Amino acid sequence: MLTTLASAILASEEELAPLFAPAPVIGGIAALVFLMLGLVTFAYRDVANRHSQKTGTQSGHDAGH
Repeated sequence: MLTTLASAILASEEELAPLFAPAPVIGGIAALVFLMLGLVTFAYRDVANRHSQKTGTQSGHDAGH
């Protein structure tokens, strides 16, 4: 009985689907996407304080000077 169950499990083993690229290449693409998203986020830092003269509010280092 146990050998029949073991042979049934081994026979039903699924074949993995092939990837479009090797795993390190997919990891590199993911790292590049995160790097680009980080650069876009970094580019928009402190945007509200650049245009504070339009809103009439002052914030930052020279707010009280």
